[in-house]
Amino acid sequence: MDCIHLGDSLYPQLLSQICDPPPCLWTRGDRSALASIAVAVIGARAASHEGLIAAGEIACDLARAGIVVVSGMARGIDSAAHAGALDGGGKTIAVLGTGIDRVYPAENDLLAERIAANGLLLTEFPPGTHPEDWHFPRRNRIISGLSKAVVVVEAKEKSGSLITARLAADQGRDVMAVPGTIVGGRNRGANALLRDPDGESVQVVAFTVDQLAEQLGVSAGEALARLLEWELAGEVQRIGSGRFVRTRSKV
Repeated sequence: MDCIHLGDSLYPQLLSQICDPPPCLWTRGDRSALASIAVAVIGARAASHEGLIAAGEIACDLARAGIVVVSGMARGIDSAAHAGALDGGGKTIAVLGTGIDRVYPAENDLLAERIAANGLLLTEFPPGTHPEDWHFPRRNRIISGLSKAVVVVEAKEKSGSLITARLAADQGRDVMAVPGTIVGGRNRGANALLRDPDGESVQVVAFTVDQLAEQLGVSAGEALARLLEWELAGEVQRIGSGRFVRTRSKV
């Protein structure tokens, strides 16, 4: 267990730029993961089978593209995202709502060990801290703060994932959502993110990650990885609500 203090060379630059960065990050595992480009994959605890598969595949594709996958090690989508990144041979960061020496939920004990061996466990709470309800909304700002983008896979209308999405938007991060069925209500929050208007008048054709994936014949995760590369190269621009526009003819 090590603590990285705000201002240390190992402290993640993106996280240090949010309005309330944690003064100390307790870690266990490979701290080099903090220096890589990261994308958060988050969503419902009570996820559907399809949602779990989607989260795992997106995380796996991101990991294979060299992108670190960040999530909160909760049941459901978070766990599937961590496992998918590890199965893809990449690294993943789990942001905990407990002390670094506690695993919550307890069923994720083996997953936590996999992450510690091939990624990083991270928390702002000191060792010995037990889970409390207020810890998890607070840790969400770290999940988004570490990441260049946040992908929401299944979320109800009142969901912790939507808190993370709002924090990500406030922090200037890209926010994306995987569309899903309207039956059952578990996708209403994620679908609402896709419907949310950005108030801009755009006179060019905009596209989503899913539309690009369909056009290229690749998975959503691979399409997202390419979009991040193109955005860094200045070839695409995010215009809000999970949509992108071309800025150069190469794309």
